[in-house]
Amino acid sequence: MLTVLILGDIVGEPGRTAVIARLPELKEKHALDFIIVNGENAAGGRGITGRITIDLLRAGVSVITTGDHIWDQKEILAFIDTEPRLLRPVNYPDGAPGNGSIVLETAKGKIGVINVQARTFMQPILENPFHAVDTAVTKMRNETANIIVDVHGETTSEKIALGRFLDGKVSAVIGTHTHVQTADEQIFPGGTAFLCDAGMCGPVNSILGRAIDPIMNRFISNLPASFPVAGGEVRLHGALIEIDESTGRAVRITRVDEPALSVTAQSEPEPKIDIEQTPSPEQT
Repeated sequence: MLTVLILGDIVGEPGRTAVIARLPELKEKHALDFIIVNGENAAGGRGITGRITIDLLRAGVSVITTGDHIWDQKEILAFIDTEPRLLRPVNYPDGAPGNGSIVLETAKGKIGVINVQARTFMQPILENPFHAVDTAVTKMRNETANIIVDVHGETTSEKIALGRFLDGKVSAVIGTHTHVQTADEQIFPGGTAFLCDAGMCGPVNSILGRAIDPIMNRFISNLPASFPVAGGEVRLHGALIEIDESTGRAVRITRVDEPALSVTAQSEPEPKIDIEQTPSPEQT
């Protein structure tokens, strides 16, 4: 049996510190063969850097997926081509830096990961995710049937539709982006494990990992504001999936909700952004 841990969006220093601290214990506890994390909010809550990528990989992460904030830290444009285990959505047009998929060897055989971004309420609007992921899966199945897809998207309907579309073609479809863990873990008839959103690895006394007051005031006033990463209790959210490596079919999926042990989050300012371009809370 191939055991895979998938963790939701890492939010800032509190999230990445907690992930790095907990991974050795979680790997031993669950006899993990492969670890996937979404790192697109790992740098101050916006984007990811080369240093953070390397820190996560050294801690035991196998593959880092991302989403709409992949380019927020400009240094990543030059870095992403040097590290194939850091993925950007596969449905970027041809010529975009980096890759949207990867196949890696494990002691129990090959496993593939595909990162795709949905389109509803998402910016930028990328190529059709159904067409892009279907092409990527068809190619990848020539190497392995053990395939995990991170669908980074806003709406439950689009993520469920992608999960149903891929049922029987991949081992698991796990949603990211909303930072709120859903309670719909299941295995579809074709053997594909599904969870609409893995949740986040970050401060829980927050709004999506960000400090509460600035976001409340933004909704009340409609005025631009910065949204610093919150402090306080940190938890790790995600999914644990067991796969029959001989068939690629999932046999079990379990939601993960773990404390960050002794890690105490400190409020961390996000990277400086032109206030006129500050996103709304739902875009974080």
